[in-house]
Amino acid sequence: MSIVSNRLVRGQLLHFLADPGMGDDPAAWQFFDDGGLWIRDGRIQAAGPWAALTAALPPGVGESATVHDYRGHLVLPGFVDCHLHYPQAGVIASYGRQLLDWLNDYVFPAEARFADASEAERSAAFVVDRLLAHGTTTASVFATVHPHSVDAFFAAAEARGLRMLCGKVLMDRNCPPDLRDTAAGGMADSLRLIERWHGRGRLRYSLTPRFAPTSSPEQLRLCGELLNSQPGLHLQTHLAENPCELDWVRQLFPTRGSYLDVYQHYGLAGPRSLHAHCIHLDAAERRSLAAGGAAAAFCPGSNLFLGSGFFNLDASREAGLRVGLATDIGAGTGFSLLRSLAQAYEVGQALGAPLPALRGFYLATLGGARALYLDDCIGSFQPGREADFIALDWAATPELAWRMERCQTLAERLFALMMLGDERCVVATHVMGEVAFVR
Repeated sequence: MSIVSNRLVRGQLLHFLADPGMGDDPAAWQFFDDGGLWIRDGRIQAAGPWAALTAALPPGVGESATVHDYRGHLVLPGFVDCHLHYPQAGVIASYGRQLLDWLNDYVFPAEARFADASEAERSAAFVVDRLLAHGTTTASVFATVHPHSVDAFFAAAEARGLRMLCGKVLMDRNCPPDLRDTAAGGMADSLRLIERWHGRGRLRYSLTPRFAPTSSPEQLRLCGELLNSQPGLHLQTHLAENPCELDWVRQLFPTRGSYLDVYQHYGLAGPRSLHAHCIHLDAAERRSLAAGGAAAAFCPGSNLFLGSGFFNLDASREAGLRVGLATDIGAGTGFSLLRSLAQAYEVGQALGAPLPALRGFYLATLGGARALYLDDCIGSFQPGREADFIALDWAATPELAWRMERCQTLAERLFALMMLGDERCVVATHVMGEVAFVR
């Protein structure tokens, strides 16, 4: 007979039911100043005011449960990072210039080192542990062209019980020879990895053509066929990040109407497809992307670092496009989604639409889960969801503590946390209820 595991979590609980928009829609979020979570066998059973929650527990649960007391701390669903390259952790903070130069000078040499399986294994363990230390419990992750790089990342994620997505990069042209696969070989590798990892525990496979310029039409065609032949697969790629990139796509695909049209033509812009950046799109392209069920990963730190441009969050929301937040390691300069929120605010200011704090924390939690089509599993404290959550210290630094003394409302406190916070705020990270990181 299996033993039932009950846990009770006490703290200042915040989670989202919908996008609160620019006006902090009160129907979109719930905050319990003295809140509680009841978790059974790793899944949320109930969330609400501590007194009411504990009074309604079935007989014996309160007495037998493990209690995690985070009073005075903010308890949120685990952060969701919608786009990062784990092999690029070693080239964070490499002098950037622009996207295509940066790829050639730093990224491709870093990824070539992953021909050594031990490099992949060391990097995967480091990245997964750093994600947990920064409060990130789910991510959509690029590996390299080497199949064993996917094995290494999924093995590290599985050992820690994480819900993660990853895929082997597909590149059969316009890249160094030692990072090049073939259209047929890339699909064969992907199929083997799908059979090994997709749906195993909490893991999902993402087909991963790097971006249109590094895949031939044949590779994109085969990728679309594989994606659409197996319901439940995910896809991740890049779209409209840099003006020079757009010019290159026009040269390589002269019969297609736009960069987005390339992906749509090959069936790579539907549900469970995630497109990083999406900066240089017009209103019609945003609507078309949204209508197909695709999602965008907002990568403010990376976009600022490489001077790529400003993602228009408001225009994307008006188009109905699913959007999640992302660090984009390694053009992004850190693993912290709190820091990414501060950068997202600055991008919004440049466009005349500064990001409110409640909407920011939505993007980092439920928004990311929706972008990945995982909101039935993670992203909120609704019953049945997997109990991935974090506890954040409002006053982790002297600057935060000083500011918090002067905050009057929850929105003010969240904004200060968003602008001044970083990994030092993460008190603990829980995965399926269990402690996975402690400060």
